[in-house]
Amino acid sequence: MSVQDIKTNALKISLAVILSAFAVEFLIGVYSNSLALVTDSVHAILDSIVTMVLLVATKWSTKPPDREHTYGHGKIETMGSFVAGIIILVISLFFVYESISRFYEPKPEVLPGVLAIIAAVYALGSIFFRILVLKRALKKTDGSSLRVDLYHALMDMGATSVALVGIVFVMIGFYQGDYVAALILGGLLAVLSLKLIHQSGLELTDAVPVSMVKKVQDIVNNTAGVMKTESVQIRRSGSDIFTEITISLSAASSFEEAHKISANVEKNIKKAIANSNVTVHFEPTWKDVPADYMINKIASSVQGVRGIHNVSAFSSDNGIFISLHVMVDRNMSLEDAHGVSDEIEDQIKKSVSNINHITIHLEPYVSIPQSIPVEDITIEEQVKEIIKKYPKVKKIGRVITLHLQDIFKVDIDCSFEKNLTIEEVHDIVSDMESQIKNQIKNAVITIHPEPI
Repeated sequence: MSVQDIKTNALKISLAVILSAFAVEFLIGVYSNSLALVTDSVHAILDSIVTMVLLVATKWSTKPPDREHTYGHGKIETMGSFVAGIIILVISLFFVYESISRFYEPKPEVLPGVLAIIAAVYALGSIFFRILVLKRALKKTDGSSLRVDLYHALMDMGATSVALVGIVFVMIGFYQGDYVAALILGGLLAVLSLKLIHQSGLELTDAVPVSMVKKVQDIVNNTAGVMKTESVQIRRSGSDIFTEITISLSAASSFEEAHKISANVEKNIKKAIANSNVTVHFEPTWKDVPADYMINKIASSVQGVRGIHNVSAFSSDNGIFISLHVMVDRNMSLEDAHGVSDEIEDQIKKSVSNINHITIHLEPYVSIPQSIPVEDITIEEQVKEIIKKYPKVKKIGRVITLHLQDIFKVDIDCSFEKNLTIEEVHDIVSDMESQIKNQIKNAVITIHPEPI
């Protein structure tokens, strides 16, 4: 059975029970001249009208969203509750007035008796049955229509009890007890109707309990990967709760990771709050992201940059010092390449505070074609002759020289004494690169040192 069927069936049963109680109370109330019983019966017929309004509102509220109602038609149900509350308030004030007026009238000839008590007891039994039906339906679903009808049933329980006490007082000799009961009944209805109007009005203005907002915030903040909850917006539409969340995620997260975190936020909220429709927006934040990663991301996004490496950032009392190597098209003019460098500096300074200096080393970018050309043996022999001049190179491994367009890509494996420091090896490698480039124009050198 669908949620809508549960709501509708509960309201139909409630309506049938109300009408039966009205018939019994009204007929016996008129016969026994009991204002309290007649008042309670009229309250019952009002409840039946309210329940019919709720039934219609519930049916309309299930219409799917359209261009004018993008969140659906759930508010129609709430509007029905609001109007019903106003109707009950007006009638309850009428009964208060009528009860006060009868205090000044002479004692009536016909007073309530045993039949009136039987009618009141029957009404109490029917109300108790309604409460059971509505509570059972509310355990399976939610909705302002069911809650409203449950409020009515609880109101009826108190009101009919007051009417019963008033009739008992009349039977023991205090004939004005009937009017006092009607007066109390009217006042009670007025207070409860005001509560109903207030609650429906809050829902119509998209007010939600502060505790619900706090609960959602705690759920989001406790979801792994969420850096910060930026905003939480919640609104009700009938039994549905629409929640829009904006969260901050680490800028180091991939799109796939960000989507997974957002999905977990949505799942956790739906698990904790029934009938939730959750929308999660995520924004990147550089907070707690490693500086070298952040700088790499920022620099790589600048137009004209073909690659980034050797990124470093050092903090001191005078600020942050940043250095990085940036590859650009090797045919780019120095003026254009410097423009790329300036843009990188501007973008980094916008995202990173307290920067003292940025050093950017520009390099030509060399692309490797998918179809590798044949090795150049002549160049390989020439390179080996250069390396042999360095006595600290204990062994020359493979030398691969590829002719790529109008440049030579040279990859060299060399073995050094294992006790040499990396600084000593780096100096030798740098000098070897310089010597090779002096003899082989347009060479791009990569030397891999190994211990022996």
